[in-house]
Amino acid sequence: MLKRISLCLSAFGALAAIVSCSNNPASNGSQRAEIWQPQISMPRSVVVCRSRQCAPAKLSMSKEYIYNSLLHLLDNNTQSKALLCTADAASHVCTENYVTIPITVGVTPANMYIDDVKITDVSAALGNKSLNLVLNYNVTYNGQTPICKPAKTLVYVKNASNIVMEDAGYSCKMTTIGNTTIKTLFAIDYIDLDYGYIGGYYSIGLSGPAYGGDSGYMLIRLPKDAYPLAPVLTSAAENKPIKAKVKTNMPAEQATKPAKNKTKKSQKAKVETYQGVQIFPIAPKKKAAESKPAETDTENATSKTEEKPAAKAETQAKK
Repeated sequence: MLKRISLCLSAFGALAAIVSCSNNPASNGSQRAEIWQPQISMPRSVVVCRSRQCAPAKLSMSKEYIYNSLLHLLDNNTQSKALLCTADAASHVCTENYVTIPITVGVTPANMYIDDVKITDVSAALGNKSLNLVLNYNVTYNGQTPICKPAKTLVYVKNASNIVMEDAGYSCKMTTIGNTTIKTLFAIDYIDLDYGYIGGYYSIGLSGPAYGGDSGYMLIRLPKDAYPLAPVLTSAAENKPIKAKVKTNMPAEQATKPAKNKTKKSQKAKVETYQGVQIFPIAPKKKAAESKPAETDTENATSKTEEKPAAKAETQAKK
């Protein structure tokens, strides 16, 4: 009986050891990422600012409008650096010019900092459901800058109140043992199209030789705004703005002639107006001066008509 009891106790001890190893954060890298990356709750509404006015997007904006606005905003800032900062969720004001994440590199505790990100590429996915981004994060820790690969990021616009920016994880060589995977989740709740601000709650987790993570609120400050949202269409051949054609029932020759006359008259009117206008003219006008010769001409004409009958009478008397 004692032997059986001892065997049962040893079996229970082995099972407890296996369970404790499986629950240990240092046992597996994938489980470590799940434990160290904190969970965040989605915001109830997304505030969008345009034309110096801010309002919840669900009141007056559609999913397609937000998608196109984000596409223009990110596309205008391609190949440029966007600044990251820890901010206040209520006032949307930066409290620090970087994002701080407490981590452990091997055995040494450290702080990881991300202060900017470069937008390398922006493209629209099929079906207008997401945006494909290629981001290069500027990662530093303990005064060192590791070599990191670009992060392939997706921006999901599920509806007017659910916008998420997420990546599958990008690797950084932070130790000589191996690469560390960094995963970023960003729930957007603030979009300013006038100044190029994107705010939301972030969750960043690390797995591998360096592990850790933290969550909070941050702002992405883009150097350019989202305008113009409706660019002018240009023809590919001449690279000139396309003008709308007006349909008329008149033939082509008759329709073009009045247009030319109008342009000439308008040009003459512009030239005359630029030469100056006399509000109270003192000198007599040219037309009044030209009227005097006309009167003299009429007097000469009447005198000639009066002389003709007298000449005729003299000639008849001579005969």
